[in-house]
Amino acid sequence: MILNPDEKLKHQVLSALSHIAKHSVDLAEMVVEAEIFPVVLTCLKDKDDYVKKNACTLIREIAKHTPELSQLIVNAGGVAAVIDCIESCKGNIRLPGIMMLGYVAAHSENLAMAVIISKGVPQLSACLSEEPEDHIKAAAAWALGQVGRHTPEHARAVAITDVLPVLLALYLSTESSEDLQVKSKKAIKNIIQKCTYLPALEPFLYDAPPNILKYVTGQFSKIIVD
Repeated sequence: MILNPDEKLKHQVLSALSHIAKHSVDLAEMVVEAEIFPVVLTCLKDKDDYVKKNACTLIREIAKHTPELSQLIVNAGGVAAVIDCIESCKGNIRLPGIMMLGYVAAHSENLAMAVIISKGVPQLSACLSEEPEDHIKAAAAWALGQVGRHTPEHARAVAITDVLPVLLALYLSTESSEDLQVKSKKAIKNIIQKCTYLPALEPFLYDAPPNILKYVTGQFSKIIVD
């Protein structure tokens, strides 16, 4: 039914599967065992934005449960397909895909690296800069923090996209929502505490408030000791 040409039916089927998958690992595995991959990935290229959104939501609800389910999605080409989908749309249609990348990256170093290799970081950075809505920016900030928090290699992959100054500006802006400020600060902390890439850290010596500066100086002291 996922391949049915009736857009309304596709909306409903994808939505129903999402509601089933979100409740538990067992139910998510049951949805996967119904052999929705790689068929569901074709929905990410659908001409209807809400089919795309519901397909991303379904993949997100599966990915969030366990590293094994996320790895299955990676193996099916799901991470790259979601990144392409995010690039092809705007606004709230992007939101479940952004969150899906964050959930995948949060599970492990290897899964976060899969997001990096699939060029997910530049796309998340673009969402952070381009999207006018704070809740979408907040999701992108959270996802970038999940990618960058594992090792110096992960942190560098995020930092070289020049996303840290953007996160700092969003954290300091009085126009940012409280949630966006909180998620931006947490993402900065996650990334900086693993970052050994000096060109990304140096601007923070001059621009960052004391509660961020302490993480930066901590990294400089680690680099000097090493």
